[in-house]
Amino acid sequence: MEHISRIAPTHFIAPVEKESIQQVIRNHSNKIHYSDKYYDDVNEYRHVTLPKEIARLLPKARLMSEREWRSIGVQQSLGWEHYMIHRPEPHVLCFRRPRNYQPPH
Repeated sequence: MEHISRIAPTHFIAPVEKESIQQVIRNHSNKIHYSDKYYDDVNEYRHVTLPKEIARLLPKARLMSEREWRSIGVQQSLGWEHYMIHRPEPHVLCFRRPRNYQPPH
């Protein structure tokens, strides 16, 4: 997880000390909640609820790349895309991937 320190503290919702980012993630990643998957005709979806301590590390008003959401402790199989910001609850991350996703070999 050493790549976390390369994310500038100014990218987060709340101010955080650079040296405390890894510690916050380590101390609270066990509180991340993963929903069951749900589906439509095209995609499968899931949402991930972050504890408030990690939610403070979210980028301001933009979607995250896979590298970014993995760097804050979210763990999922390949193919998931952070596709929507749930404005009423920014600590809830919305993900999707094609319904019959097959990882590259």
